Amino acid sequence: MSNRFQTVGSLLRPEALLAYKRQIEDREDIRYPFYDDFPGYQQAEAEATKAVVTKQAEHGLTVLTDGEYSKSMWHLDFIWGLGGAERRFADHGYFFRDKDEHGHYETRRDIGIAITGPLSGKNHHFIEIYKQLAAVAPEGAALKQCVWAAAHAYTELAIFDKLAGPGQVYADNEALKQGVIQAYKEFLAEYAAAGGKIIQFDDCLWELFAADNDNSPFTGGTNSPEVLGLAEDFVNINNQIIDYAHSLGLTVWTHNCRGNYASRNMGGGTYSAIAKLFLGQQRYDRFFLEWDDDRAGSLEALAAFKDRPDTEIVLGLLSSKNNQLDDEARVLRLLDEASSMIPKERLYLSHQCGFASCDGGNELSEAEQWAKIDQGQRLAQSYWGE
Repeated sequence: MSNRFQTVGSLLRPEALLAYKRQIEDREDIRYPFYDDFPGYQQAEAEATKAVVTKQAEHGLTVLTDGEYSKSMWHLDFIWGLGGAERRFADHGYFFRDKDEHGHYETRRDIGIAITGPLSGKNHHFIEIYKQLAAVAPEGAALKQCVWAAAHAYTELAIFDKLAGPGQVYADNEALKQGVIQAYKEFLAEYAAAGGKIIQFDDCLWELFAADNDNSPFTGGTNSPEVLGLAEDFVNINNQIIDYAHSLGLTVWTHNCRGNYASRNMGGGTYSAIAKLFLGQQRYDRFFLEWDDDRAGSLEALAAFKDRPDTEIVLGLLSSKNNQLDDEARVLRLLDEASSMIPKERLYLSHQCGFASCDGGNELSEAEQWAKIDQGQRLAQSYWGE
């Protein structure tokens, strides 16, 4: 199979694991990682993880994850695992676009966070998760761990949830920002010490700064100097974390998409509108980008990478949101278009996102998921010949 086909990270959970996951979603009186609250859950997770690692290798994947079976959601589990942070239920979930692109689809409600003390990334449960992955992976396999990007996490805690201010642990947003950065650095130091080599930061923030995203809470279809300043601040947060990870010898990747929950998306905003800043200035080694439909705009945004010869781009031309195999002619046409701007050896192919960003996963079966992965492998082998 082809090294040129990559997965974003998450895979559909098996029913034996979902039996526990569904209970977690509905319980507010439990504490991450929930093992003490559900006898048998930890063993079920370990068994499912071992099986999915084996299956990834059988399907020719060259970079393996735990399928994100240890997570309830793609992002919040990392925050739940920080010292000084606790999981809470919110008044409502996140709102995604429903399939008709007009109605709203509400997610699970355990998306609230409370900051109860200074944030700390030390002794994070994700380190144990990585060690368990390494223990069951084939010898010499490349492994990655996926973590919520620091700037996006800070945005949710400070800007959306307003968890800094008088009477709170952090007196203002600047103090909270420094607390988030320090916690991430502490985690990364322990990840590298545990043998971690690749860290992937997942981020759905960028499109909120696209001037052509009419649904953005920041731009509203236009960009002000204040909004641009905020965007630059967020890029700086991520770059501080990237630079620190590089200093530890880590390879640092990122994945960006426009939301992926039960086969629904969060919104639009093109890459061209944010390319100069978010593609051109973030110092990641590899970018996983979403181009499975027209919401991301044209591939012209790839021009932001022309003067970055060491940066790799994974084109998310395939869709994990449906149960149909993708239009291969479209994929090959877009690969040709991308290769006219960026050398072919710097490009990879993937789905636009994982198959299960949250426990419930997208609306397809496990068999359909693996068929779509096999298709990606065949396309990559056909296009790159490797």
